[in-house]
Amino acid sequence: MMRRFDHFLAIDWSGACGLRQNGIALALCNAAGGAPILVQRGGAWSRQEVLEILRSELPGNTLVGMDLGISLPFTDCGAYFPQWDKSPADARQLWALIDNICAGDPNLEAGSFVDHPELSRYFRRHGGREGDRFHTKNAADRRGRFRLTENVQQKMGCKPYSNFNLVGAAQVGKSSLTGMRLLHQLGGTIPVWPIDPLPQSGSVIVEIYTGLAAIAAGRSAGRSKIRGLSDLDRALNTLGSPVLGGEGPIDDHSSDAILTAAWLRKVAGKADVWSPEALTEKIAATEGWTFGAF
Repeated sequence: MMRRFDHFLAIDWSGACGLRQNGIALALCNAAGGAPILVQRGGAWSRQEVLEILRSELPGNTLVGMDLGISLPFTDCGAYFPQWDKSPADARQLWALIDNICAGDPNLEAGSFVDHPELSRYFRRHGGREGDRFHTKNAADRRGRFRLTENVQQKMGCKPYSNFNLVGAAQVGKSSLTGMRLLHQLGGTIPVWPIDPLPQSGSVIVEIYTGLAAIAAGRSAGRSKIRGLSDLDRALNTLGSPVLGGEGPIDDHSSDAILTAAWLRKVAGKADVWSPEALTEKIAATEGWTFGAF
């Protein structure tokens, strides 16, 4: 089913501890045209503030892209947490589990989940703490386990990280876990594709990987981060978007959000991004998918 959206919001997310995160950036553009603009509040964003925007301040009929993993690997082992009898059956149950275990963690943090006596066995954490179930017989890769969509990303030239890996500057595990808390607290008020079917109207949340937008804009995975306004304008121009017209530096979180908002606008009307060949109902319900990976 093809959809038209009026607005496109890209959210560069953060899983770091603390009330406010310099790593969170939001950029918005509309279908009528114009360059994407940063959504600003006079200071660094909190995850709770982003949640409130999604709950009550989101423009109507918006495609929202969130730079995080909306689930954990499932298909490779037939479970998120193989050998654990309380492993959830699907993504929504996983979100609920994370949010319930972390109910006492402030700022939508997820420390209690990764430090859980059973669940910690599946994660690679700082200080050389690698759980004895971080690897499985079906995941010999030293980088850990991957979802099917992340394997597809890799074939497209990206360099995905396992959501069970919480170590390294490029890791996305912490962002993904905090993001799943947010998705659970939204309570289904905004459909999350493909875990939810694509509705005929209204706003939708999708998982994004900003590297896909950068590659579409002519940059390689190794040069995906943009820290200059002139470079950002060149990338926007490659996507067919109006440019900002500025000079000087820009932080890579802002540039990621701006470029990805323009990319969402460019590709949202293409049928293949909504119907990846490998996406089945079972994978949609358990692992989800990255928008634009096909």
